[in-house]
Amino acid sequence: MASVRATPRNHYLLIVFDSCRYDSFVAARPRHIRQLGKVERRWSYASWTAPSHYNLLTGLMPHTSPKRVYASEYYKADFLKFNERLGGNGIEFRSLVPDLYLPSFLQRQLGYRTHARVSMPVLNPHTVLNCGFDSYKLMPRHNDFSAILDELEFPEDRPAFYLLNAGETHYPYALAGEPPDLWPKLSGVHGVFKHLDSQTLTRPRPFRAAKLEELRQRQIDAVKFLDGAIERLFDTVPKNTYITITSDHGELFGEDGYFGHGPIHHPKVLEVPFVEGKIR
Repeated sequence: MASVRATPRNHYLLIVFDSCRYDSFVAARPRHIRQLGKVERRWSYASWTAPSHYNLLTGLMPHTSPKRVYASEYYKADFLKFNERLGGNGIEFRSLVPDLYLPSFLQRQLGYRTHARVSMPVLNPHTVLNCGFDSYKLMPRHNDFSAILDELEFPEDRPAFYLLNAGETHYPYALAGEPPDLWPKLSGVHGVFKHLDSQTLTRPRPFRAAKLEELRQRQIDAVKFLDGAIERLFDTVPKNTYITITSDHGELFGEDGYFGHGPIHHPKVLEVPFVEGKIR
């Protein structure tokens, strides 16, 4: 397939605040992030980290859940938005054929250098997500977005695309430098991957409302911290940089007696923030 005849001008950053629900984001009142544009309430295509990131990397941003419209028309308009994000033209859904994968398209057809820096182990570079990237790295710590920013480079000869996954907003909502013994621990949640192979099913203790409210506040505080990191990002990226900030999915803090995300259908698991714009 012939390359899209357009000269991309913008560097493009897709930043994912892992597990950050919309109302936590709004409650944090992120002053610097709002410089990009209006914060929208949107809906994730998936309720868990890995499939949601796959959707994002196919170019499907969280959707607006429109009414009285054909799905095909919504997809068409959604993909056309990449002409603004990348600063080119001629980009539409069929441009991504046959891979239907944004990093491969940017790399092979538009000449982008493509990079991923992720915080969550489920997104590690051995997964299927690591396709079409020049570099893909799982960071040593899940809660150090500042370390991710230290690795960003923007050479002048070619535009760059970065997928950045921030783990501070994921349980246990810990910031860099906070001692692990101070992190909250919930029975049946903390260290869950260590026990997935167990044949014994355990019933967790009921969640206490005060503990869940503490966790919700920790996520809000994590957004406030990341807002400060985004201010630093604004000061370092080139002016021709377009940034999308969103979440892969939301979180439940006790609604319907549930904590977390994944195998449950609830609006607060799919409701996410979305804001984007160009650095000028």
